[in-house]
Amino acid sequence: MASKIPFVRDFEFEYGKPKSVSPFVRRIVASNPGPFTFTGTGVYVIGHGQVAVIDPGPDQPGHLDVLLHALAGETVSHIFVTHAHKDHSPMARPLAAATGAKIYACGTPVIATDSEVRMEAGDDLGFRPDIAVHDGDRFQGDGWTIEAVATPGHTSHHMAYGLLEENALFPGDHVMGWSTTVISPPDGDMGAYLDSLIKVRDRDYAVLYPTHGPEIREPKAFVQAYLDHRLARERQILDQLMAGQSTIREMVPILYADVDARLHPAACHSMLAHLIHLVRCGRVQSEGIAGIDTRYCLVA
Repeated sequence: MASKIPFVRDFEFEYGKPKSVSPFVRRIVASNPGPFTFTGTGVYVIGHGQVAVIDPGPDQPGHLDVLLHALAGETVSHIFVTHAHKDHSPMARPLAAATGAKIYACGTPVIATDSEVRMEAGDDLGFRPDIAVHDGDRFQGDGWTIEAVATPGHTSHHMAYGLLEENALFPGDHVMGWSTTVISPPDGDMGAYLDSLIKVRDRDYAVLYPTHGPEIREPKAFVQAYLDHRLARERQILDQLMAGQSTIREMVPILYADVDARLHPAACHSMLAHLIHLVRCGRVQSEGIAGIDTRYCLVA
């Protein structure tokens, strides 16, 4: 069993209704629940009067009307997107058209991850920001300051956003309170993800507001548990290889026996990310190009 994570799953909300979670922050949950989105996409509104929106969510019927109703009487100056997945970014362009706001996100191109093993909500390949942001960039509004925090790993272009006035971070899918994060090659990279987790842990934020699920009020311990879980999973993979298992399809039903089978395709991709990382580190070797059905073995 992988290292225990103190998941936070108790979550009071009403679809489409803004809920204040701090003096600066409101959350609106989109009605797109699922095995990878939990209760749905949490759209965050920062500030009052002149506001920023983080991860406006999916392009589904009625969602734009919900957002515009919640934002009535306010000016949207910035739309921030953590990454281009279909549960995060598609509503950015319609919201920008309706409000006149600019869209801010990492400018790194989206890498398609379609394969025979499908997972998550899918890539939003048509997404393009108006303004490319970089690690450390800061943006100001009426009483609030947002800092871009590069957190590659879940995707190559993943960007979290810090609210300096609250020492808070909006980590998108980099850290989620209700579940672990999918790392799906080629866009996902386990080595980059582990480095980004260390970066977030060491910044000692007071609170995390993930896009899916409730806030995390003890971030440092939680992120450390995330790290411990990944390192424990790595040890399990090495143990499986030592025991004679050699492919991801053989290992996933064993190592994820207590996980919803609908999530096993995603587990295949996360395990692939682990094995690519282990091959790069020189601890494992593969027979050919790394893949779900590739055979792996320990380096002697």
